[in-house]
Amino acid sequence: MIDPNDYAFLCQLLHRHIGLALGPGKEYLVQSRLAPVAASLGHTGLPALVSSLRMLPSQRDVKLVCEAMTTNESLFFRDGAPFDLLRDRALPELMQARAASRRLRIWCAAASTGQEPYSVAMTLAGIPALSGWRVEIIGTDYSAAALDRARAGVFTHFEVQRGLPIQMLVKHFAREGDDWRISPALRQAVSFREGNLLESFGHLGTFDLVLCRNVLIYFDLPTKRQVLDRMAGQLAPDGYLFLGAAETVLGVSERWERVSGASTSVYRPATGAALPLSRAS
Repeated sequence: MIDPNDYAFLCQLLHRHIGLALGPGKEYLVQSRLAPVAASLGHTGLPALVSSLRMLPSQRDVKLVCEAMTTNESLFFRDGAPFDLLRDRALPELMQARAASRRLRIWCAAASTGQEPYSVAMTLAGIPALSGWRVEIIGTDYSAAALDRARAGVFTHFEVQRGLPIQMLVKHFAREGDDWRISPALRQAVSFREGNLLESFGHLGTFDLVLCRNVLIYFDLPTKRQVLDRMAGQLAPDGYLFLGAAETVLGVSERWERVSGASTSVYRPATGAALPLSRAS
């Protein structure tokens, strides 16, 4: 069993670096995920890893510890309803508003192994009216390992069975041994970058759509508020923010208002809340 002082130290480290809020009762999770990290770094066990982190933590070791504690659970077209709203309401409204520039920018925060941004790309590929538009989809994640998988675009049979309609599989994937590789066109449609939601993302520019789904649930209230408030400055005043089904801005941030009539967690900047930066080139 992990020493209580070591657990408290690791909780503080994880909260400071990636915003992860662990409370009592998660000791087993820390032990199971970090014991392999300790072994990979040549330590005799978790106590030795913690001692090393206390004395002179290297950026590499902290990164490995934080990556091991991130949850990279992701599915194609997760929850369904957000992608229906994206296709049937958000995109048509934005296309009408952007008819002159014919440009859209979309950010998938916490993109994990790529299922979400690729689901967005497949949704856009099914809209003929977007032909000739300049569409940029950016996926960011803290985990370098997850992003490597996302860039490769190779998914197991189990992964493509989770949420991916058969017609999408046939249209956009090719069989590769026991796995499935997404088409070159869709891989080129999405760019992936490392990014920490606790750090500035102003360099990304402003977006028309932001998907930050199923990550805020791991943060405490002050961290949620900070992330949401900064995201309001990255979204166009008429843009959309998609959160996870169990996530809300209610009681967290006043810079957002729920999209009326939406059956899922979708928000727009409250009047006067968005402070757009220069759009990235």
